[in-house]
Amino acid sequence: MKWTDVNDIAIELADAHPDVDPKTVRFVDLHNWVVELPGFDDDHARGGERVLEAIQQAWIDEAE
Repeated sequence: MKWTDVNDIAIELADAHPDVDPKTVRFVDLHNWVVELPGFDDDHARGGERVLEAIQQAWIDEAE
């Protein structure tokens, strides 16, 4: 997975952290959780605020 795989990342995060409300996740934690996902293979520095916002929103949508 790459940072651009926003929906795939959101699904993986929902599976990995089923008891977490994605609305309450800090970007630092979100970034760390994304780079720790199995199959994630991208430059850690590319996970900026805009992509993290998109991932968080996709995760919120997935949770609803």
